[in-house]
Amino acid sequence: MRNFNFNKYKKGIMTIEIQSITPEKFINLLWKNNICVKNIKRKNITTLCIDINLKNYHKINVIAKRTNTKIKIIDRRGVSFFMIKIKKRKTLVGGAIIFAIIIYCLSTFIWDIEIITEQNITPYEIRNQLKSFGITCGVNKSKIDVYDIEDEIVKHNKDIMWARARIEGGKLKINIVERHQPPQIVIDDSYCDIVAKRDGEVVRVYTTEGTAIVKKGDIVKKGDLLVKGEQGKEESSYKVHSDANVIARTFYEEIGEVSTKKVKRERTGNKLVNVYCEVLGKKIYVKKSENNFKIYDKIVIDKPLIKQEIYYEVKERIDTPNKEQITQKITKELFSKIIVKLDKSVKIIDKIVDVKTKEENYQVRVVLIVEEDIAQPKKIEIDDELT
Repeated sequence: MRNFNFNKYKKGIMTIEIQSITPEKFINLLWKNNICVKNIKRKNITTLCIDINLKNYHKINVIAKRTNTKIKIIDRRGVSFFMIKIKKRKTLVGGAIIFAIIIYCLSTFIWDIEIITEQNITPYEIRNQLKSFGITCGVNKSKIDVYDIEDEIVKHNKDIMWARARIEGGKLKINIVERHQPPQIVIDDSYCDIVAKRDGEVVRVYTTEGTAIVKKGDIVKKGDLLVKGEQGKEESSYKVHSDANVIARTFYEEIGEVSTKKVKRERTGNKLVNVYCEVLGKKIYVKKSENNFKIYDKIVIDKPLIKQEIYYEVKERIDTPNKEQITQKITKELFSKIIVKLDKSVKIIDKIVDVKTKEENYQVRVVLIVEEDIAQPKKIEIDDELT
């Protein structure tokens, strides 16, 4: 430190501890020599802690020798000390800079090409197309225009509808969307009737093909004929493919039971503790208490060496829960159970909840009244009609 040129580094701050018989005299000498001193803290009668500038350290050292004062450096901070550390580690800093330059240079190249396709086109085909464009691993990013790559891929392959190319770090990522032929719609024009798929009360009937057999207010059962696959007069009727919507009021029912009594378990506060070791699958008890509890909770604390069994005495009592609360809970569960089965097009008209006491249980019955399309096609067998 003595041979170091302190004048080059003016912004470094040092916290030093001075020990002297008369520390005040030492501080006064510093002020007389125009040496700035900050944050003076007294530890005891002979010891002070002060903050000084790094550039004044040599002067302070001279004054300390004159006054027979001991100096101890406690802390160093500032850019100056950082620069001193860097000068001592020139090789390390130089290596870090060279490493950063190498990483930066390598990051300007493409080192991996990821191709995501669908069913018919393979990544191998796209990779060959990219090679024909001059795009391979090791190409500089500046030579790649992702939008040109997208256009060229779509242009050279009629089976590709859309391509997306993006550079992510050192990777060129290409996503391919293939062209798909629209599905062929098969029109079912076979002769059929419309029958009911559920029991219900008919509310509305809309027919586009066929002859309606039922009307508003009719009660139908599952399988009953709703729309006949015929049109025309009696003398000149002909078979058709029936098409109709028959809106009917139907019923969905779920029944559940819940006990009128609930058993509650409460700990009395009494407990027993058994301490044991386990050797070759056998328990060797260090402390074992006789368990006289009729009802208890058992907890096993499994430690590597010493293990414990803790028994808590439990007292059971029968509690009568609130009827409204438990019936509301099971009603919600039954309602949700019915809703899961319904189609989105179903319209809920009403909900009926019936609660009965059956022995020691509450029987809850939930009925949903809904409006839905109960029309279901049924193919007409021509051979049967002829016979």
